[in-house]
Amino acid sequence: MSGSHRFTPEQLKRRLELERAGHPFLECPGAKSEALLELPETGPVTIGRHEGADLTIEGDEKVSRFHAQLDRVGDGWVIADDGLSTNGTWLKGARIAGRKRLHDGDAIGIGRSVIVFRHPAEEDDRTAAASDATAAPITEAQRRVLVALCRPFRDGSEFGVPATNKEIAAEVFLSTEAVKSHLRALFERFGVTDLPQNQKRLKLAENAIRSGSVTPSELRNERER
Repeated sequence: MSGSHRFTPEQLKRRLELERAGHPFLECPGAKSEALLELPETGPVTIGRHEGADLTIEGDEKVSRFHAQLDRVGDGWVIADDGLSTNGTWLKGARIAGRKRLHDGDAIGIGRSVIVFRHPAEEDDRTAAASDATAAPITEAQRRVLVALCRPFRDGSEFGVPATNKEIAAEVFLSTEAVKSHLRALFERFGVTDLPQNQKRLKLAENAIRSGSVTPSELRNERER
């Protein structure tokens, strides 16, 4: 999947129908099965590279045949890896162990793909803010800001510091205020809004790189240009 993916008019219509009905679903552009997968009343829902998975992701060697599983628990959903995958499943920039509760707007990293869990009817303090940010794919301008933010990690260092707003603005030819606006949307999109202010930028960069939304080769190519 790619942050630059655009849903078709039919998919946008279907997403609006699911949101209005309050039904939980997955935003999964680029998947073999469906770009929008409505979750059933009962689980489980399997995700993987195998055609037998409920959500099949093709063309990504980092995705295991059966990589992760979603289960219905009460009125909510949890995601579990339980050692199914080789490369792990990521939630909010951290590799999950066991089962983790999902909330509306959570970004799930599987291989190079980012799958967004949507639960419009969820009664959660952050639902309104999260739904606004996850309702639309990442724009091209947001993607350029995200790549610039991750630039200091191009050599694979775990001790890098994300680029400052001023550095990002100089690279993407935007004002610092515009950069801040795009970053706020990205914080929401990648589920890091609730973190302390001094952790948001680092977690956003980690989430983007670990999920494959921004790749090392992309960082090097951008720098060379």
